[in-house]
Amino acid sequence: MSKSLGNGIDPLEIIDKYGADALRFMLITGNAPGNDMRFIWDRLDASRNFANKIWNASRFIMMNKDVSKETGITDEEIASVSLDDLTMADKWIIAKANQLSRDVTDNMERYELGVAADKIHNFLWDEFCDWYIEMVKPRLWDAEDKTKPAAFWTLSEVLTIGLKLLHPYMPFVTEEIYCTLTGDESIMISSWPVADEARDFTAEAENVDIIKDAVRAIRTVRTDMNVPPSKKAAVYVVSEKEDVRRIFEDSSSFFGALGYASEVHVQSDKAGIDEDAVSAVIHNAVIYIPFSELVDIEKELERLSKEKTRLEGEIKRGEGMLSNPNFVEKAPEAKVNAEKEKLAKYKETYEQVCERIDALKK
Repeated sequence: MSKSLGNGIDPLEIIDKYGADALRFMLITGNAPGNDMRFIWDRLDASRNFANKIWNASRFIMMNKDVSKETGITDEEIASVSLDDLTMADKWIIAKANQLSRDVTDNMERYELGVAADKIHNFLWDEFCDWYIEMVKPRLWDAEDKTKPAAFWTLSEVLTIGLKLLHPYMPFVTEEIYCTLTGDESIMISSWPVADEARDFTAEAENVDIIKDAVRAIRTVRTDMNVPPSKKAAVYVVSEKEDVRRIFEDSSSFFGALGYASEVHVQSDKAGIDEDAVSAVIHNAVIYIPFSELVDIEKELERLSKEKTRLEGEIKRGEGMLSNPNFVEKAPEAKVNAEKEKLAKYKETYEQVCERIDALKK
């Protein structure tokens, strides 16, 4: 915008159309301090959509809580939930929120306001709304589920943490939601979220990340085959590792919902699975979906071949980095170890993909 060119934009007109929160959030994100910034209307739309996403998530929580109260679940029962009462999915999102509190506080103390805002946005939109709320829906809608109070406690706790972290950027919508959700006088006089080591559920977080990898793999396969979400099918999880099988068994309810499964079978081998079943390879497991009436074997081989090529590139890149003395000697030890772990994972997955290709060609 230029004053001499007369192409300036009245912020009051923008606020009237999009809201002050959307304008504030748009101005703080996607730009480094000291740099000129282009005014893009699409970014305003995205900021407004983000505010709407948070608003709708809060309405979902409060509406379902009201419905559950009619079935006998009280506020006292929800408030009495302890960390020991949480399920694996609950502990995963609590651990993510705990880490977010730690990261955002550190970014703000370093005046990295845009970085902090991006992290809050990604967490609330992706991890909380797109993943956790979808994971928890089967529990909320099952009248017999005994973990429902833990689900409501987790939803409220995580949303409250997110609102507090977001408040400096979007003060108006966060104030309204927070006061309605908690009944407190104002979010401005509430305590700032502080990370707690007791909430660092590392194992649970890693386990749910495995489930997410499996769901992404299933969705990718279905998308490649143009299978609509309304089409349900049995899902078989095959893994030789008992701990991996236990992860899927403990999360079969929300894994099945997220993976569009009519039923979920977890087993150590391929017994009972059709040879023409579609497969999706993840670390330490293979997902099979019996779509024999929909599967084109040639397309499945083509998809696996592309995955094989991608993994070959990742292995080549990793081996190149680890064979470079400058990287190994000068990079932080944690970075070097992380690259070694990634390389080992890529090689193991590559072997699984090759085995699957050989099986389909027989």
